Amino acid sequence: MRNIVEMTISKVYPLYVNKASRKGRSQDEVNEIIYWMTGYNEEGLKEKINSNCTLGEFFDDAPSLNKNRFLVKGKICGVQIEEIEDPQIREIRILDKLIDELSKGKSLDKILR
Repeated sequence: MRNIVEMTISKVYPLYVNKASRKGRSQDEVNEIIYWMTGYNEEGLKEKINSNCTLGEFFDDAPSLNKNRFLVKGKICGVQIEEIEDPQIREIRILDKLIDELSKGKSLDKILR
């Protein structure tokens, strides 16, 4: 599972947007979730995507990880988020879960706890 940390944000970000778009959600909503969770703004997110940084670096460099991200519970890819011990993988899976909730039709008000 550790190899997910080495994936680049430039490869994963379009997957998040495509997943949301297929379900009628927007790139702006994906961005709003990322901004909420990480503290990045539009400029900072674009910079990270263009720098080809890894997901591990993306979260390590996040300006302000939202303390409420730990309220995200449940399973993603068959793994209980609360049981993930590796902090970087847990951050990635929390973001995956938030994007999954968006694509399942949940409102941003409920996603952004």
